[in-house]
Amino acid sequence: MARRLALPALRALGLVLAGAVLPECDANPVQAGNHSGTLDVGGRMRQYFIHVPPAYDGKAPLPLVLVLHGAVQSPEGIERMSGMSAKADQEKFLAVYPKGTGWLPTWNSGACCGYAMENHVDDVGFLAALIGTLERDYAVDPKRVFATGISNGAMMSYRLACELANQIAAIAPVEGAQDLDCRPSNAVSVIVFHGTADWLVPFEGGSTPFQVGSWRSDTSVSATVAFWVKQNGCAPNPRHEDSAAVRVESYAGCRDGAAVALHAIQGGYHIWPGTRFSGNDIPATNLIWSFFARHPKP
Repeated sequence: MARRLALPALRALGLVLAGAVLPECDANPVQAGNHSGTLDVGGRMRQYFIHVPPAYDGKAPLPLVLVLHGAVQSPEGIERMSGMSAKADQEKFLAVYPKGTGWLPTWNSGACCGYAMENHVDDVGFLAALIGTLERDYAVDPKRVFATGISNGAMMSYRLACELANQIAAIAPVEGAQDLDCRPSNAVSVIVFHGTADWLVPFEGGSTPFQVGSWRSDTSVSATVAFWVKQNGCAPNPRHEDSAAVRVESYAGCRDGAAVALHAIQGGYHIWPGTRFSGNDIPATNLIWSFFARHPKP
């Protein structure tokens, strides 16, 4: 009788022990912090790093924010400038920092810039593949994939909205221009930050002497905003919230829950608003995340 009881008892003990041990091993599959990665796209090895917030448990899908550096800037540089990793820790989202190509890295955003444009690098293909890889390797909510960036990175975010509108829910270009033929397949929410005194990417569009070696003529901010208002089917008359530092236009009534907004930084230059040398205290990173959080894909 004792032998017949021994085996079930051992099995029960094993289940109890397994129940005690397995949750500890499975509690947090990825350590919080920055993790570097590479991705082969068309025979070109591409680099990126992802910031994982402490709240990530590998089970609950989190939003994903692509943060795109400016021309000749590094992914680490835009991480520091934007403060997006700290925001990810506070608000529980994944922030990924891809790297452009060339010795001084750039993005092929259509009409800009440098090595990437001159060599016709498929950055749309890279970033689409990166999104797919991260959705496979991490718990990512596919309805909450967003993109932001500054300068050439902002231009690249516009291109993603134009060509990956089925994947990108919203973008937040900072000091960039939309200089390409844009035919989005879906509505994409857009929040634009642009300084009225930007001398690299003029608020009113056109070229400047500072665009060394560039043949492009930038589209004006107003024309770009008007494009997205029409594309998203928004009500044409915006709500205004103006101050001495910023003129805000917010367009509502857009299809599929989308929205369009412009933050025109009065006297603002080619820099991320609210940073040390920006000359203003506009909390761009907070405003970007708040906009993203309100505008997932339907």
